[in-house]
Amino acid sequence: MASTDTTAKDGNDLAGLEAGLDALDTVQTTRTPLRETLVRKVLPPVTAVALVLVVWQLLVWAEIAPAYKLPAPSAVWDEVRTAWLQGTLLDYIWTSVSRGLLGFLFALAIGTPLGLLVARVKFVRAAIGPILSGLQSLPSVAWVPPAVLWLGLNNSMMYAVILLGAVPSIANGLVAGIDQIPPLFLRAGRTLGATGLKGAWHIVMPGALPGYLAGLKQGWAFSWRSLMAAEIIASSPDLGVGLGQLLENGRNNASMSQVFLAIFLILLVGIAIDLLIFSPLERRVLRSRGLLARS
Repeated sequence: MASTDTTAKDGNDLAGLEAGLDALDTVQTTRTPLRETLVRKVLPPVTAVALVLVVWQLLVWAEIAPAYKLPAPSAVWDEVRTAWLQGTLLDYIWTSVSRGLLGFLFALAIGTPLGLLVARVKFVRAAIGPILSGLQSLPSVAWVPPAVLWLGLNNSMMYAVILLGAVPSIANGLVAGIDQIPPLFLRAGRTLGATGLKGAWHIVMPGALPGYLAGLKQGWAFSWRSLMAAEIIASSPDLGVGLGQLLENGRNNASMSQVFLAIFLILLVGIAIDLLIFSPLERRVLRSRGLLARS
């Protein structure tokens, strides 16, 4: 009798295990309804922005600060409208975005092989690893004065500041991702003949992708912050007017509405780059590894 109960229990356990495995293998093929997508992904940030605007307007009505210190949302909107009608709004954005993206691509081309070298060569890691960590913690604004003295007031100076701010983050992100690869994967790759560049392409980079992607996101954040610092400090007619220079012009003109406009545009670009580039990449990587449900 006991033997029969044990057999039945084992059968139930196996059936439950098979059901669980089948559930893990099941992939949701239907698309999420548009209404659900709007409620889950669009409504929360829109609500947050609306609350900020309401609180902002209430503070203005309460007159907790003079208008020249805390302008009303309508005053900032007037700045947006004026810049749009003058045709300068998109110029401000494009001047900074083009510099930021190009500088980030340069940093990507330098930081990726540097990260591979540091992660795979012990001597290089011992020599350069601590320096990269130190550079990553150094404020980007510290590079602006020497870059101006070395290169002058030109776009080369801007790109140099971006590189010095972003390369350490990209390299350290890749190093962290490589360190998290199970040693068994590397040994299996070597056994199958994936060594050198072939091993780096087929084994190391795919295995380190989550950490590498995190380094890229941080590298872009450092690129954008470095560029804003450079544009605020270094100004020249040859450089044009980017978002950082717009922020500095607002300070020089004692125009808080212009300052708020620059801050709003800087935040908008940062959010847009994350939503359009890095978030889809991150979801794709996590989904491909079974770490994110398909929707």
